[in-house]
Amino acid sequence: MEKFRKKPVVIEAMQFDGSHESAENIINWVNLSTGYNSKTDSLPPILFYYGEMSIRTLEGEMTGAKGDWIIKGVKGEFYPCKPD
Repeated sequence: MEKFRKKPVVIEAMQFDGSHESAENIINWVNLSTGYNSKTDSLPPILFYYGEMSIRTLEGEMTGAKGDWIIKGVKGEFYPCKPD
């Protein structure tokens, strides 16, 4: 058996607390980071509705719920992660 070391990577993340203010802060962060422009781009990378975040990820659309962390990956991709 071989052993490998995985390098630790520093990432950015914001925790979603379920509030409109938290959603707005996360949406602004994602839009700024991805260069999303509501006037020229048809599909936003992230939406807030019914108390949850809908996030377009590399694997498809994922849902971020209250308490989840919204993470910016090393390649600039975004995805939700449960707090545990």
